[in-house]
Amino acid sequence: MPENTLEQKKTKSKKRRTVQYDRWGYFFIAPFFIIYLVFSFVPLCTTFWNSFYENFRDGLRTIGPTFNGWENYAKVFQSDILKYALNTVIMWILGFVPQILISLLLSVWFTNTELRLKGQQFFKTVIYMPNLIMASAFAMLFFALFSDNGPINSILIKMKLVDSNIRFLTYTGWTRTLVAVMNFLMWYGNTTIMLMAGIMGIDESLFEAARIDGASPLQVFFKITIPLLLPIFVYVLITSLIGGIQMFDVPQILTNGNGSPDRTTMTLIMYLNKHLANKNYGMGGAVSVIIFIPTAALSFAVYKSTMSSYSNMKGGRK
Repeated sequence: MPENTLEQKKTKSKKRRTVQYDRWGYFFIAPFFIIYLVFSFVPLCTTFWNSFYENFRDGLRTIGPTFNGWENYAKVFQSDILKYALNTVIMWILGFVPQILISLLLSVWFTNTELRLKGQQFFKTVIYMPNLIMASAFAMLFFALFSDNGPINSILIKMKLVDSNIRFLTYTGWTRTLVAVMNFLMWYGNTTIMLMAGIMGIDESLFEAARIDGASPLQVFFKITIPLLLPIFVYVLITSLIGGIQMFDVPQILTNGNGSPDRTTMTLIMYLNKHLANKNYGMGGAVSVIIFIPTAALSFAVYKSTMSSYSNMKGGRK
């Protein structure tokens, strides 16, 4: 047998034994796409489908599904959904403003090499720990603390600051403030960590040059730290707003799902939950789609801001 034929056979056998490693990548990413398809994409399409149908339960009798076009959307906008959206925005602002201010202050303190704060690791752990506590546990704790006969009322009466128990959850201002305080406590630690990462990513030589030029700490903060932290600020703002739109568990448990007093703490997701609890899938689908539109727009804004920041960093390195 000629030598060329033997070499060709050996080459073919080697090719057959070669493992196509590039195909394994599809194998490892397949579970994500399968789970996303089954548990996210299909329910999303079903929600859009239900929003155009009359589909609810009246006692033991099921009505629909009957196609009714845009009627569900018309009913949603004829309801108090704008009031619930305003409630959501107000409670989000009350929680986000102190959250960003306190987080910015803490992040500057912890990253300032001149202060040389002791016990930084301990304090970082403490401020992040509330983020690990379930929102339902937080809400139950505050419900017990600020109930009519709770510890807060007992302390105020013993200190003779009030004559009788204060019914905190019957006042709009108090209830909204409690929701905002809980959201602040749960998320300011996470925001602090993100801002710290942003500050630590700033070139230290910029701070040193500013100090050599005689810049005060306030000038360094407002002229260097804040402008260079702007991409992180935008990211934190938009992601926090997305979380604010989805605010549900804290006011739901604190007000027993009623949005009391007088539905002034009823959020968009609580309104959606009302329809789903009543098996009104048509109206629930319409509300979900309406909430989905601003959420998707904000998510796209996060993506664009993140990619633009990455492009700027990449261009700067070149």
